Parts: sequence; C-alpha cells; structure tokens
Amino acid sequence: MRSIKKIILKVLWLLFFVYSNGKASAQEQTYFPDPDTAIQHRLEEWQDLKFGLLIHWGTYSQWGIVESWSICPEDLSWASGARKAGVADNYSDYVKSYENLKTTFNPVKFNPEKWAAAAKDAGMKYVVFTTKHHDGFCMFDSKYTDYKITDKGCAFSTNPKANITREIFSAFRKENFWIGAYFSKPDWHADTYWWKKFPPADRNANYSISKYPQQWKKYVDFTHNQINELVSDYGKVDILWLDGGWVRKTSDDEVQNYLKEVYEGVRWARNPQNQDIDMERLVKEVRVKQPKLLVVDRAVTGPHQNYLTPEQHIPEKGLPYPWETCMTMANSWSYVPNDIYKPTNEIIEKLVDIVSKGGNYLLNIGPGPDGELDSAAYLRLLDIGSWIKINGEAIYSRRMVTAFSEGEKIRFTQSKDGKTRYIFLFDFPENKMVLTKMPFSKKDKVQLLGNNKQILWKQTTDGVEINLPVTLKSTTDHVWVLKVTN
Repeated sequence: MRSIKKIILKVLWLLFFVYSNGKASAQEQTYFPDPDTAIQHRLEEWQDLKFGLLIHWGTYSQWGIVESWSICPEDLSWASGARKAGVADNYSDYVKSYENLKTTFNPVKFNPEKWAAAAKDAGMKYVVFTTKHHDGFCMFDSKYTDYKITDKGCAFSTNPKANITREIFSAFRKENFWIGAYFSKPDWHADTYWWKKFPPADRNANYSISKYPQQWKKYVDFTHNQINELVSDYGKVDILWLDGGWVRKTSDDEVQNYLKEVYEGVRWARNPQNQDIDMERLVKEVRVKQPKLLVVDRAVTGPHQNYLTPEQHIPEKGLPYPWETCMTMANSWSYVPNDIYKPTNEIIEKLVDIVSKGGNYLLNIGPGPDGELDSAAYLRLLDIGSWIKINGEAIYSRRMVTAFSEGEKIRFTQSKDGKTRYIFLFDFPENKMVLTKMPFSKKDKVQLLGNNKQILWKQTTDGVEINLPVTLKSTTDHVWVLKVTN
C-alpha cells in the first residue's frame, strides 16, 4: 500500500512539474484574449508567419550540456544527470566552474548573417533568441550586471560582434524577420533571486519574499530594467518571449493550498511563494516603447500570454486560439556534440501537422561554442527550403479547416476566405484516393503544387475519388500538396 501511494505521489509531482514548465497539453489551458485591438490584429499577422527559428545559446555550449539546468539544485534526472562529468562533486564548486565559463567563451565563427540567410531560405519568418536563460548570463550588453558577453572578463568581449543579441537582431531584421527576445524571468546568478545569504534549494527564489520584501523589490526592478534595455536599445522587437513560468503572481489562497499539499505529501517541492514581478506594469512599460509588441508569459494563464506555447508537443486537435509549438531540431535545446537531428521528412510533416491545426512551428537550433551551427542543421534548412519553394503557398497565411485531417496521413488547410483549400499527403497514393472529410463542389479544380497538370476527380457514394498519376510522385521527396480551387 505504501509503495502504491509513493507511485501516485510521484505521478502527481510529475504532472505538476510538467505543467509548471509549460509542457502541459495546450488543450488544458485557458486563453485570455488581449483587449487591445492592435495586439489582436498583430496576432493575426503573427499567425500568417507559421514558421520560426528558436536559438538557445550561451556559455554552456562549451560543455555541450543542457542549458542552465545543471546548476539547479533540484534532483532532476534530466538536469542533474546532464552535469558535466569530472568538473566537481561539490555543488558549490560546480557552480563556480560553470560561471567561470564566461572567461573562456569565445565564439569566433559567429556569423549571424549566415544563420539568417539559411533560415530565410528554409522559409522561416521570425526568430526568437535567448538573450538570457535561467543561469543569468546575458547575451547582450546589460548595464545591470557584469555576468554578460560584453564584460571585459569574457574572452569574446573585444570582438566587434561582442553584443551578440544586437548582431543577431540586426542580421535577421535585414532579412525581414520578426524579432523575438527570449528572456528568463528567474535569474540564478542574481543575488536578489538566489541570495548568497542562503543556499538555493530549488529553482525558486531562495529566501522568504514576505519576510524580505525589499530584496524582492530589488529583483523586480532589476528584471524590469533589463527587459526595458532590450525593447529600448535593440531596434524593433516584435515578440517578448518570457520563460520560467514559476515566477508569477499567486494569491494567498494558492500559497496556502500549496503549503497544505506539501504537508500532506501531495507535492514534494518547496513552496514557490508569490513571485510577483508586476507583469501589468511591465507590459505597460514595454508597450510604450514597442506598441505592437506581443508578450508571451509562458505557462502563466492570463492576459499576458498572447499566444500559448506547447513545448516539444503537438496538440492532438486544432486549438481555437493563437498557439505555437516550440520544438528542437535535434534532441537537445542547446548544443550537444554528435546530437541526432530529426530527418527532413519528419520536420516537414510536423510543420504541416501544426499548421493544419492552426498553430505556428518554432524550430530550435543550438549553436556550438565556436559560434557555428552543426552542418546537419544547415542541410535540414536547405532541404526544408526546397520543399517550401514549391509548397509554401499552402502554409503561409493559411487557416485551419474544421476537419483538419483525414486519418493519420492526410492534412488540410485553407485560405482565410475559404475559397482555396489544400490537401497534404504524407504518402503518395499508389491507387485511387477517397476523401470523406472535405466536400467538393462541381466546379472545383485540383492540381498538384509544383505541376500545372489538372488532376481528375469524381464524386462517388464513398466520397471524393482522386486519381494521381504515378508520374507526379517525383515532384517532391516529401509531402505532396493538392490545391483545390473553385
């Protein structure tokens, strides 16, 4: 009986952990539309983009380990097990060695123009870059910390491209990308978050916020100051992508319920407290400088989560609000030597699946410590681009059809006015194909994208029967797309 109870408790804790990191199914979350009509219109424009690039990069790339999490003192198998071997057995010494990576970080092959050109050729339309991850290391020239890429103690600080965030934003903006700034709300290097007066116990602030409100106020001011730097000094920013959903406002009732569940053994983590960084004021501040800025307060239900971001997960069904799946091209978010990259066909099928369900696809690549992307990443981007050049019209600015699929291997999208529809075939049909989910009218015409030949179809008692000549299979190596127009 005791062992069964332990298993139940572990499952409950796992569910909490998954939710708190924004990995819960998007269907489980409630969406609050932004009341600002300008933001609503901007979201419509963002939904037209469909395909973006996420970049996780920092000093940790030198060790080829998971970003930031190896210094978190929680007993997390995927984090503690990913610590750099042979560095230090003692936690404190390990953190010192990790933070000392700043002195050796020197990505001399950093070439954001090359990245932007490859991403543009692949059909990507927006970029989200990690300006600061949970470890607190700033990839921009912040005035509020010396733990940054431009500090004289960093090996790369004398390079003309030392302000990496500025270089990336500039290079991608020149290619007409939307610019997104990833920013971590928790900062494990800041003394006002992990106060050196106390040892950290987990991912949360390591002191009682109610007991030391002035210490927390300093942290809130620090956070606002850094975000205001990003929206003030780096040109037009389209998306503020905030991570670290456990840093959020909680009511007294939520805190008390949490404490009760910890006492009863339902929760095993320390009470996260009311880690309120005053999002209401923050959003008002940043939109004075960037009026059309989309704000994504990940995994925090409320009006400041302009779109939802299921992580490494594609919802089973279409969702009725703006959303984006963020997913790795390889296995890890950050650079890992000899990582395995997803096959091109799998990436394209995921893109199609996501778009057919009304979402955007934010595909992550982690640059190496020298500032270069893996050659496999460039090859994938090249192959995706070849497919996009033929079939992109079925992706961009398209919307979900009520019945978005026909079985496991067929997906649909449509134009905003519904007059043009697209049928995605994951497998080329060897014989006749019958559709039951998409009705046709008598005047509908069908053609395969990449080929002008008209495809014959007929209505039968079983559905719409389409015969694709086998000679059309060579049009592409991946997903085939039929265009239906009236």
